[in-house]
Amino acid sequence: MFSLSELASLSERQGSSKLLKPWWEVFMEYLVVLMLMVSVLSGTLLLSRDRVVCLPLDLTTTSTNQNTSFSSGAVPQPHPPNRPPTKPSPIPASPWTPARGRRTHLDYQQYVYISHVCYHKALPWYSRFFPYVALLQSLVLLASGCFWFHFPLTSARIEHFLTILAKCCESPWTSRALSHAARQEEGGEETGPQDLQTPPPTLLSSPSVTRNRQSSLDSGTDSPLLVRSDSASTAAPPSPCPSTLSRTSSLSSMSLSRSRVPASKSPVVLDGSRQVASLDRRDGEQARALFERVRRFRSHCENSEVIYKVYLAQTVFKLLLVVLIVAYTTPLMSSISFTHTCLPQAHALTGYSAFECTHALASVLHKLLLAYVSLVGLFGLLSIYTLSWILHSSLRQYSFNKLRELGSMRDVPDLCNDLAFLLHMADQYDPLLAQRLSVFLSPVSETRLLEESLERRWGAERLRSMTTVDPEGRPLLQLVALPRLPPALFTLSQLVVLKLELITDAKLPAQVANMTSLRELHLYHCTAAMQPGALVVLQERLEALHLTFTQAAEIPGWVYSLRGLQELHLSGRLGCEGGVGRGWALGSLRQLRHLRVLVLRGMLQRVPGELGELAGSLVRLEIHNEGSRLLVLTGLRRVAGLTELQLQDCHLERLPSALLALTSLRTLDLQHNSLRTLEELLGLAHLRRLSCLRLAHNRVLALPASVGVLRALELLDLGYNQLQSLPPALFNLHHLRRLLLAGNLLDELPAEVGALTFLTELDLSGNRLESLPPELFSRCLELRSLNVSHNSLGSLPPGLSNLSQLSRLDLRSNSLEELPMELGCCSGLHGEGLLVEDWLLHALPRHVKEFLTQPGSHTCKSLESHSRPDSDSFPYFSATQWSFSSALESRI
Repeated sequence: MFSLSELASLSERQGSSKLLKPWWEVFMEYLVVLMLMVSVLSGTLLLSRDRVVCLPLDLTTTSTNQNTSFSSGAVPQPHPPNRPPTKPSPIPASPWTPARGRRTHLDYQQYVYISHVCYHKALPWYSRFFPYVALLQSLVLLASGCFWFHFPLTSARIEHFLTILAKCCESPWTSRALSHAARQEEGGEETGPQDLQTPPPTLLSSPSVTRNRQSSLDSGTDSPLLVRSDSASTAAPPSPCPSTLSRTSSLSSMSLSRSRVPASKSPVVLDGSRQVASLDRRDGEQARALFERVRRFRSHCENSEVIYKVYLAQTVFKLLLVVLIVAYTTPLMSSISFTHTCLPQAHALTGYSAFECTHALASVLHKLLLAYVSLVGLFGLLSIYTLSWILHSSLRQYSFNKLRELGSMRDVPDLCNDLAFLLHMADQYDPLLAQRLSVFLSPVSETRLLEESLERRWGAERLRSMTTVDPEGRPLLQLVALPRLPPALFTLSQLVVLKLELITDAKLPAQVANMTSLRELHLYHCTAAMQPGALVVLQERLEALHLTFTQAAEIPGWVYSLRGLQELHLSGRLGCEGGVGRGWALGSLRQLRHLRVLVLRGMLQRVPGELGELAGSLVRLEIHNEGSRLLVLTGLRRVAGLTELQLQDCHLERLPSALLALTSLRTLDLQHNSLRTLEELLGLAHLRRLSCLRLAHNRVLALPASVGVLRALELLDLGYNQLQSLPPALFNLHHLRRLLLAGNLLDELPAEVGALTFLTELDLSGNRLESLPPELFSRCLELRSLNVSHNSLGSLPPGLSNLSQLSRLDLRSNSLEELPMELGCCSGLHGEGLLVEDWLLHALPRHVKEFLTQPGSHTCKSLESHSRPDSDSFPYFSATQWSFSSALESRI
């Protein structure tokens, strides 16, 4: 049993597939139906009324019988020997006419037997099996007519095409696009607020216009593509007014037929105020998804021509089958006759050797066979026409030249292979179907849809709500994964930093001039295009540009013409095996006369020598090489005016000699390399302005004594190396303010550290220290940050209260058993300045713990006042006694 849903889906599929059936296919289907009716009628007659009537044949009675038998092709046989021929008896004179004839002496059973035997021996096989052969042939023709709809390699594509075509006809965006095209075709005339003008009677009475309007209405509202599958839409009552698609189709057909109307007739003028309502969010998303679906289906179908080949093979097969049917059926038509002579070889049973038989359905079968052959011949003529149409028409190419000539959609691309063939087949049903599909093939239509969607979803209010503040306090807006830039973006006049990430079409128009505060632009994998008006504005205003790309060829050409640019950050694959400059014209940077900061993040093999053209302005150069070895650094000598240099992840093993030419260098950052020795530090003695040296995350085993020649150092970062000791010369750097030694193998800190009287930050975390020198607390009075976490400290030396500027102290992950009471005299540690385990913090007296954990402005004197209770019964304890008491309580 079939369910109603299966039958409904089957009827819908058949209704939609007829869009790909031209008129000859429909005519051929009707011919096949008539063939089936003929074969069924013949079979019904054959089963119900087919029989033969046989009589014994006397070869000597009359010449008529002889002529009949000879004409029937039978061999004359003699009379039976045991039965002499009877003589005709005289007619008696009587008022009643006596019966005449020849007595056969055969009973009814003998006649039945002879009739059955002669039916199989005397009748030709085609007279007995013609209906069945015709039925089988008709079924084969019927199956071959729809074979391309069910072939595995073509059925999925055809169903997908019909589904897409239905979506294109149902989409509200189709109506909007066709209406817009019709308004453009009208010549762009401005219309007033009045309604659609009444056309002249002569134009409406034109037969061409009437015919086209009727065709468009049929294809718009009555098309099976527009019948929705859901029950709600099918059960809804018909609207009294025509649908939007029908109006659009009528306008399009009228515009197509206007070329045939004389110029003297006044054309129909569309009212600009009667526009289609704007799409809602759901319709816009469905339209965008349909654009993507059409794009993928086009790329899939244009790569093969299997549908074309299957349809061609199907047509050739039908033509060959028709030729075969006509070839063997025509000679067999003469075998169907009314009389037949039968020789059943039943002389022993009947006494006769020959019988003359008549076929009751011979005349009817002959006429039905003639009708069947006529239908098959007509079917063959249609097959020949189909084959000639396929061979003489370029069905593997489809062009929208008519649309281009009318000026409605000039950007629709031509199609090829299977998609072109399907559109040619659909044109035989309704040419307007291809016009509706062209809406979703047009890049301009897709661009207009994206613009409307962006205007609706990304308005100015939403963009303002997304605006944040960067660490420097500047307004920042970040847009990610948008198809285009929303037009409302260029109305944000207060925006300073703009970040665009993964935007496929980031085109900056001339309206960027409205963004008067824009100073910094980030482009993360964005193919940004620039209009001339926008380029002029950015050349004067833009100060910082961040570009992230995959290949250097993706860098836009307008980047090199930003004369006012001060910072340029390039992240991507800048170099290759053949060198650095391949695919990226570094020489073009000479136009960036005000460039001060250049950051390169990529895999370089050499420092570009072309940087020398920026020697007059470049003061900061950063190269992050992502772990690739930087082999050639001689290009640094051409930018002697650098004050800051960073070479990170460059796989350097020694200090480069090119650094000697950078006499103005103040900051040198060589972190995340493979440095093993620092013997070249002595060569940096003439860098008298070098105040910051970062060598963290390397493999340095020992710090040479030559480090003492860097007298101007204020920051030295040697963290995360393999240092086991510190040379005394290190502590001759009296200007040193920050000393970072985290993540090494230090066992002790020399007492000479007290010579660093200007030291404000000391990081000794992640070492093997068991104690700290007292000189650290007695002489380094400017210390503000001390990190000794992850060591093996058992106690802290006295004098911690001398560090009045200390605001951060990290004592975590040590072997401390108690905390000194002097922590209460370090006013900068209140709040979250002290980092230590909770159990050590709870071991302190309550007032000290509250002082360290709660924010406040307490001094050492106020703490002492709080440590003395008002009650006389409570004794007074000094700080040392408090410490001993706290330690005793913790042990208990």
